[in-house]
Amino acid sequence: MAQRKENSTNYVNEIYWKQHCGISHILAMIGGRWKINILLYLLHEHTLRYHALRTRLVGISEKMLNAQLKELEKDGLVDRIMYAAVPPKVEYRLTELGRSLEEILTKMDEWGEQHIEQRNK
Repeated sequence: MAQRKENSTNYVNEIYWKQHCGISHILAMIGGRWKINILLYLLHEHTLRYHALRTRLVGISEKMLNAQLKELEKDGLVDRIMYAAVPPKVEYRLTELGRSLEEILTKMDEWGEQHIEQRNK
């Protein structure tokens, strides 16, 4: 993700709203093209290996998947579990904080499914 200049108006506004608005805060954590999909796969399948996630996320590059997983891990939504094995085995699962998004993500999914046809007209 590109860094903004720390003294730019956009950067100052972004920081302010992330710290003072719940919606801005959650969107900063789960927003973007891939994060919600990653969270939903982990919500439904509980634990997935890196390759399984990559296979499910059609069109995502390795660089983007790594970046999204690191951000989700940094924000405390996803745990990365590394096993001492050859070849290395890495799994991802939701943290308790990540699982707490279940109702929100389910409602968003339901709303989207109900209104997707209107968008496609």
